[in-house]
Amino acid sequence: MEGNFGYSREYFDRFVQSQDSSVVNKFQQKYWKTKQTFIRVTGKKEDEHVVASDANLDAKLEVFHSIQKTCMELLKVIEQYQRRICLLSQEENDLGRFLRSQGSQDKSRAGKIMQASGKALCFSSQQRMALRMPLCRLYQEVETFRYRAISDTWLTVSRMEQSRTEYRGALLWMKDVSQELDPDTQKQMEKFRKVQAQVRSTKASFDKLKNDVCQKVDLLGASRCNLLSHVLTTYQTTLLHFWEKTSRNMAAIHESFRPSELPTLKVKEASARRAERSERQAAAVTTDRSPWFNLFADLDPLSNPDAVGRASGEHDLHMA
Repeated sequence: MEGNFGYSREYFDRFVQSQDSSVVNKFQQKYWKTKQTFIRVTGKKEDEHVVASDANLDAKLEVFHSIQKTCMELLKVIEQYQRRICLLSQEENDLGRFLRSQGSQDKSRAGKIMQASGKALCFSSQQRMALRMPLCRLYQEVETFRYRAISDTWLTVSRMEQSRTEYRGALLWMKDVSQELDPDTQKQMEKFRKVQAQVRSTKASFDKLKNDVCQKVDLLGASRCNLLSHVLTTYQTTLLHFWEKTSRNMAAIHESFRPSELPTLKVKEASARRAERSERQAAAVTTDRSPWFNLFADLDPLSNPDAVGRASGEHDLHMA
């Protein structure tokens, strides 16, 4: 009897796969798949070796979710940035028109400065709106990338997650069968081989989708880097041209209205401090020389005749 049931493993696997349409087998697959789904949703601890085998896949999934989240945030930031540019340009244009209107009523030098400044602000507001063109292109490119590349990768990830749930559910099923396995019982051996064939089938499907997900996530990250580097180059060039034109216009206004060489308040204060310092130095020199002038006054014959007589008497005594 044992010879009649001595099937080879490959033959038995093909036989089991041909019997997948049985109601009992489908019911058992659904049961263990549902149990695995319940374990994953409730966050119960799974087999650490099974979890460790998918460490590379989990890392790729984190990268994918990060790309998906940052693309959504980038679209929101671009929308807010465009609104801020429009509001800033409108306020800048209103300020320029106000300065021009007020400057036209003032015929002095200040009125001319206000008119020139108002024209410069209106020009700056018009040039600032040129930034919206590369931003609109960036928004369109990121949105297309999100709807096509990210959506396609997300569908592959969804299929992979379903396949992983089926594979881990089959592992739970095989673990449950192996605990009650009696090698001497042919019926239990047939059941174990059936479950083992199911595990191999689900593992092959899961490995294929796992490789697809890893490759698509790597390609997704590289594609986004190329997209941003290409589109942001245009934005950077436009922004530099805007600042060059604006700064050149402002510098021309500054040169045309440079103040004449009239003494300002600071110049007057500096001159007053220098004059005061010179007077102090002159007074100090005069005070230091007064003892010498007093000595010369004592030797003056007109102001001190005694000094002359005393000097003459001393000379006569010396000659005697």
